[in-house]
Amino acid sequence: MPSRWLMVLLAVIAVVAPVSAQVRIKDITTLEGARNNQLYGFGLVVGLAGTGSRSLFTQSVAAAMLQKLNQTAKVFNQLPDDPVIRSTSISVVMVIAEIGPYNRIGSRLDVIVSCMDDATSLQGGTLILTPLRGADGEVYAVAQGPVSLGGFLVSGAATTVQRNHPTVGRIVGGALVEKEALGEVVCQGKARFLLKDPDLNTARKIAKAMNEYSAGCATADDAGAVVVCLPAYAESSPVTFLAELGLQEVRPDAPARVVINERTGTVVVGADVKLSTTAVAHGNLTIIVQEEEVVSQPNPFSRGTTTTVPRTTVGVSEGSPKLNIVPKSATVAELARALNALGVSPRDLIAIFQALKEAGALHASLEVI
Repeated sequence: MPSRWLMVLLAVIAVVAPVSAQVRIKDITTLEGARNNQLYGFGLVVGLAGTGSRSLFTQSVAAAMLQKLNQTAKVFNQLPDDPVIRSTSISVVMVIAEIGPYNRIGSRLDVIVSCMDDATSLQGGTLILTPLRGADGEVYAVAQGPVSLGGFLVSGAATTVQRNHPTVGRIVGGALVEKEALGEVVCQGKARFLLKDPDLNTARKIAKAMNEYSAGCATADDAGAVVVCLPAYAESSPVTFLAELGLQEVRPDAPARVVINERTGTVVVGADVKLSTTAVAHGNLTIIVQEEEVVSQPNPFSRGTTTTVPRTTVGVSEGSPKLNIVPKSATVAELARALNALGVSPRDLIAIFQALKEAGALHASLEVI
């Protein structure tokens, strides 16, 4: 079945790969200055149903918060039996979020809440008001609200069932922006479009498409950036001009690349991958392990008992390897047909590509992730 699956996959690649699509410039670039900023905070989740922490660290944070609220609670080590301080319904957490360059005061952000102590689950918990700071130490948002989990933890006397990570949760729209982190896109009449996948030819094509929209406005600075000089008529409304530039379409270029994920057996072949004429022989090794229970009878008058014993049978077979000629390919379609003729599985395909690269017959970069 793996070889049949591979035939279908390679057939699809052969059909769709030779022609690359036109894409909008806004989909393959970002504007310099229009970036997100990370925020973080240190807070407390309450309302946990016995899944919180009794650690010294957590109880100290809870006591400090109560004192900050002008309550009369004493430090936990002075009142070791205080049910408020010795509660298992609290957990100390780190809260993170990202604020965009266009988030205004009053807008909301999603936040991620993660345990810092030995709490077993945040199910049913509520995050108490937590300031979120940037790298400069300034408070840009405050977070609060019920924590939503993508997993659960159920424990019994003899077993425990866990799905995903119950100690990490999310609060959708849980942070309120208190200070803006605006980015500066246009500086001294210029803006820079940054390529998500830097490439010299793609940068040249982007500059050409922009110049066709507005003559002489764009220059490819390097493989990763295109500089745009705003014309006089666009200085009063740069947003409209930059938005129109982003809608122009180009056909991006990319180096020939083969990407392999050995953990999952996934192989992705770029459209420009080519092979030199070469011969490939790849033997298939098959290992079959069978487990069965065999009844063992005791000898007569031996006072033994009838029992079952395991028996393992291991069979190893290797198909006779054939030397296959892979012709020089001009497109990924021809490469797909050549590899399909070998009838290889995805795991075999990984080994073949690695060997072709070592032999110098694969004219593409080989990346293993």
